[in-house]
Amino acid sequence: MIKYIKFDLCLLGTGFQLFGYEEKLQSNPLQHLFEVYVQVNKEAADDKSVAKAAQEFFQRLELGDVQALSLWQKFRDLSIEEYIRVYKRLGVYFDEYSGESFYREKSQEVLKLLESKGLLLKTIKGTAVVDLSGNGDPSSICTVMRSDGTSLYATRDLAAAIDRMDKYNFDTMIYVTDKGQKKHFQQVFQMLKIMGYDWAERCQHVPFGVVQGMKTRRGDVTFLEDVLNEIQLRMLQNMASIKTTKELKNPQETAERVGLAALIIQDFKGLLLTDYKFSWDRVFQSRGDTGVFLQYTHARLHSLEETFGCGYLNDFNTACLQEPQSVSILQHLLRFDEVLYKSSQDFQPRHIVSYLLTLSHLAAVAHKTLQIKDSPPEVAGARLHLFKAVRSVLANGMKLLGITPVCRM
Repeated sequence: MIKYIKFDLCLLGTGFQLFGYEEKLQSNPLQHLFEVYVQVNKEAADDKSVAKAAQEFFQRLELGDVQALSLWQKFRDLSIEEYIRVYKRLGVYFDEYSGESFYREKSQEVLKLLESKGLLLKTIKGTAVVDLSGNGDPSSICTVMRSDGTSLYATRDLAAAIDRMDKYNFDTMIYVTDKGQKKHFQQVFQMLKIMGYDWAERCQHVPFGVVQGMKTRRGDVTFLEDVLNEIQLRMLQNMASIKTTKELKNPQETAERVGLAALIIQDFKGLLLTDYKFSWDRVFQSRGDTGVFLQYTHARLHSLEETFGCGYLNDFNTACLQEPQSVSILQHLLRFDEVLYKSSQDFQPRHIVSYLLTLSHLAAVAHKTLQIKDSPPEVAGARLHLFKAVRSVLANGMKLLGITPVCRM
């Protein structure tokens, strides 16, 4: 499975002081932090003093201890540098980085606000909770403060939501995380409502499932960069036997773009919430419902425009598109806005994926039967415009999914 790493900061800080190496942190931050995190978790399970030290580190952090804050800032800065570098390969850029740990100070304001509204209840153990049911239902109790006065994820997520509304006055705030955090966000949104924030109705959690069976040559724990490197390597190997590959100016770039399309389509074909078993062989199939097939169709149609574009694009009559293959494509093209609207409403990219795959199959059939060469000029022009429209919609649809279309492969 692909690891989405959300470290327990107090354990990580303690672990780095015990097992960390500055040189490794600088050379490969995420990998080294992960190794430290695994090691300190093992130690904490067997040695109560490690767990106690971790809690003390977190207390220092919340109290603004200079050394603890400095270490947190270092982890954060190095991690963000890695995120920027790796996500650049995906064509993904973020305007702001502000995780819940950023709101440790504002979380204390949230606790005061909860108390002022009479929502904060103290337990025998000294922790503070909010009863979301109003009748003491144990399943609806959310802990917002530890016995030592420090905050929890829920407290800091409340502070983050309030701050983001003040800062951005958003229409909708969407949290995209794994489905294991479903209850957490339900409780956060519910607490915001009972605190009097009507805009909590505009907060939404979009959960995703687990990718099972994904392994690279490096082993079971799979980082995003491992996956990207594996994609490029495997795609280059697949392309090596294809004659046209030699004509590519940058085969590595093409291999990564086609490989990413393969991975994204595999991931987005079903409901985001659904777990699925990953298969490298299925991902890289050039036929069928795959990202490779989408890229191949786009490249093929681009080649068609290059070959015949100068001669026919200015001379055409749409009335010439009477064949069943042409009509099927035109009818399908008309559905594009409907599919985009559907995906925007339920936050499920599978509608766009299904649409693009169907369009590619229709185009493949039409490409075999609707000849351009040796056809009357107005017929050839009409068909070429039809294929150009297909390529344009394919390109736009792929870009919406985070895929960069290739013109040759």
